[in-house]
Amino acid sequence: MWGRIEQQDFRSRVRGTLLGSALGDALGAPLARLTLDDIREAHGPDGLTAPAHGRHGRVTAATQLTLFTVDGLIRAHVRRDTGAWHPPTDIHRAYLRWAATQNDWGPDERRKDNGWLAQEEWLYARRGPARACLTGFADDVLGTLDQPKNPAARDAAAATRSAPFGLLVGWEPALVLQLAVECAAQSHGHPTAFFSAGALAVIVHGLTRGDSLDAAVQRTLGLLGGRPGHQPVTDALQRALSAVTQGSPGPRAVETLGRAADSPDAGSPDAHAPHGHGPHTGGPDAADALAVAVYCALVAEDIAHGLRLAVNHGGDSTAAGALCGALLGALHGETALPAAWLAELEGRATLLEMAEDFALEMTQGPSLHSPTEASSGWLARYPRG
Repeated sequence: MWGRIEQQDFRSRVRGTLLGSALGDALGAPLARLTLDDIREAHGPDGLTAPAHGRHGRVTAATQLTLFTVDGLIRAHVRRDTGAWHPPTDIHRAYLRWAATQNDWGPDERRKDNGWLAQEEWLYARRGPARACLTGFADDVLGTLDQPKNPAARDAAAATRSAPFGLLVGWEPALVLQLAVECAAQSHGHPTAFFSAGALAVIVHGLTRGDSLDAAVQRTLGLLGGRPGHQPVTDALQRALSAVTQGSPGPRAVETLGRAADSPDAGSPDAHAPHGHGPHTGGPDAADALAVAVYCALVAEDIAHGLRLAVNHGGDSTAAGALCGALLGALHGETALPAAWLAELEGRATLLEMAEDFALEMTQGPSLHSPTEASSGWLARYPRG
């Protein structure tokens, strides 16, 4: 049972998570290929201080895929009335609908399962999608933990789309972890990638339930500890926690959190390519981006400060920004987000509409659909087929 105050708090955190992730994505996007020295040369000693990618607030594939993650989660809950309850399949179908936006000129009205999100024309643009996402969703085969897609892919693209799993506040944390990991393996089969996605989801889950960030990270460490292949991710989280006590926050402190900073390949083009571009040669991976995001969220004076810190470094700025934004948005809610940045955020109306629909489904789903009756408008938005 949801009381009015609980619903209001939940809605604020859902909106905060989705909008915060998109703001971090948009802020970091122009910096994805740059070293810290390059950033300072282009934007001054303080780096980039407000979103500006082609136009203010332009988002990347990370935000596109996050929207389709939410779409898939809503449909999974809607389809539960039919007895067809397998969320990884519904999420996979949602990602296939995203893949169509990367190949079609615009919405195809012949696709009966599109629902409302796939009719949004602004989503039909390629915004630097990770190669593993394009190949992972290039066919109808569902990647699983036993047979994952792209088993060498360890970049952060799966993690950047995984914050919505943490908004399943009625689920136990272990189930949130399992679902996020299974869905990440649909495109990113390396344990570093799918456990980073799972870790992000569990941390967001704790924050949405009202935990402190430190408590949410500690719970995540405990859940990951018994899983084979967890070590790079748990090590990254431990580095983030330890770094908080090791001097004042700044770009150099952020760079020490990633292996890329000390890698002999750190200066190579691939080392600073956005997630999914080029082979992994010691450059930023999902665990690096997660460590940066958690550290920046822990030391942030406010959301704008945390996001600036998360993106102005030589690692995966787009991923670190999106992950940090999701954490800070879940922690503080939408009212703490920088208003001036929100005003020009691309897709803000779509993000808000999706956030509201998710909150409605989670808090009032039985009044929207049940085995005996359903809102025709809701099922048009989120078809069961």
